[in-house]
Amino acid sequence: MGSIRRYMQFVKLYKWQIVGTIAIGLVKFGIPLLLPYLIKYVVDDVIGNKQLSTGEKTDQLLWAMGIVAFIFVVVRPPIEYFRQYFAQWTGSKILYDIRNHLFTHVQKLSFKYYSNNRVGEIISRIINDVEQTKEFVMTGMMNLWLDLATIIFVAAIMFTLNVKLTLVSLFMFPFYALSVRYFFGRLRSLTRERSQALAEVQSYLHERVQGMPVIKSFAIENYEQERFSKQNHNYLTKALNQTKWNAKSFGVVNTITDISPLLVIGYSGYLVIHGDLTVGTMVAFIAYIDRLYNPLRRIVNSSTTLTQAFASMDRVFEFMDVKYDIEDSPKSKEAVNIKGHIQFENVSFSYNEGEAAILKNVSLDVKQGETIALVGMSGGGKSSLVSLLPRFYDVTSGRILLDGVDIRDYKVRSLRDKIGMVLQDNILFSESVRANILMGKPEASEEEVHRAAHAANAHDFINNLNEGYETKVGERGVKLSGGQKQRVAIARVFLKNPPILVLDEATSALDLESEHLIQEALEELAKDRTTFIVAHRLSTITHADRIVLIEHGEIAEIGTHDELMKKQGGYYRLFQVQQLDS
Repeated sequence: MGSIRRYMQFVKLYKWQIVGTIAIGLVKFGIPLLLPYLIKYVVDDVIGNKQLSTGEKTDQLLWAMGIVAFIFVVVRPPIEYFRQYFAQWTGSKILYDIRNHLFTHVQKLSFKYYSNNRVGEIISRIINDVEQTKEFVMTGMMNLWLDLATIIFVAAIMFTLNVKLTLVSLFMFPFYALSVRYFFGRLRSLTRERSQALAEVQSYLHERVQGMPVIKSFAIENYEQERFSKQNHNYLTKALNQTKWNAKSFGVVNTITDISPLLVIGYSGYLVIHGDLTVGTMVAFIAYIDRLYNPLRRIVNSSTTLTQAFASMDRVFEFMDVKYDIEDSPKSKEAVNIKGHIQFENVSFSYNEGEAAILKNVSLDVKQGETIALVGMSGGGKSSLVSLLPRFYDVTSGRILLDGVDIRDYKVRSLRDKIGMVLQDNILFSESVRANILMGKPEASEEEVHRAAHAANAHDFINNLNEGYETKVGERGVKLSGGQKQRVAIARVFLKNPPILVLDEATSALDLESEHLIQEALEELAKDRTTFIVAHRLSTITHADRIVLIEHGEIAEIGTHDELMKKQGGYYRLFQVQQLDS
């Protein structure tokens, strides 16, 4: 029930729309209840009325049919339209609010969460599970109440026609209630298992579609087909388990609802034979039985739908309850007038609790405007160190100061706004080149965008694209070369114009021509900024103010290129190896 209570927080914003839709629905469902009464009137009061002539019977029949036809042809269609429209509008607005809330949540989750969870499953919860919860509004809050109201109205009408016959009609109700409770209790857990299995298929599919070049280059289509079949079969098993239980419940519940009409037909026939009931009342009663048990059958269908909605609701709120690793403290402040003096004080860090430390007791004082190069073997902790600066992760122990203030005392978004990052694999969105550059400063003018592209040595190649700045770059920038992607990424950092710059392996995967163009752009970008360069190719960082060699998570050496070469330690050996390789 906790999930329902929380879901109602989103629903209550539209309570009057829901009330209005139910009110319209009552009229819509109430109109068909006239038909059994019409049958009774035509059979008993028109056809069976021996005091009327044939002409009078015809007149009364035409009047009755005309009034009812007007109600069904003129009154009912707009009621049906507005009920459907407002019901769908309300449900869609609630889903819109929930997805907006979830996207805000997604943006607050830390890198740690994304490194431990698959993107496909997250998408499944935001799209599939949220969509399923719509049935709670459409079915549980609208149709279910209308069906219950219909049952009450019909029962009340039936009591006015014949009390004993009505009691016979309601005889099976307790059995119906017990069977619904028994069967649909377990259905929720089976439905959750089915939803989880579907999310796993979607997640697997998402990864494989993204990694299709790997599958094709290794020619492992058959192997991947087998693996996908296993995932798909797991979903099939869960789906069939749910379907099997669902089918049992429908079999039992529908049998119970089918018994009541048989009881009514038998008993009402007996009363007509003995002269205790008119034929018109019997026919009307049998018609009302259909009106009584059709809503009950819909409620059984609704139970399945609502079970799916509740299971999806549980999954949505389970995701919504994921804790944030990185949050603003109550005393945090905006990062304004940042100079760029950074101090690492005894910083240690591990990605997960209980794991070996990636960084161990690192201390480093970086002056404003200084360029620091971080070098060392892969896995030494270079990228981990710079990822602590924008608080993608928080230190395990120690602290990082920015202009004398612990970075945890700045508001996270304002801190990140002061740091520009160019990575080895920069992600571009499948929009235009202009839109990707504007990520650095969404409100920038056209002139500012062009100036940033010029500074990044990107303007010329952009102009040569088919649609210039309006060219769509494809998913993750697939239509651009590696060097072009990097220059667009650098352009957006130029546009952002931050006081602190992080270059993480920004040129390591490029050809020499691209590297030269990008190196020029990066040197221009680094002017008058505190800059961290994580580099594998040591020839690109000899100009740095200081070079820091990190080995096994600790600072092994620190100094200028010339100082470290004279020292003939770890940096010297790395440099010699690379020179020999080249």
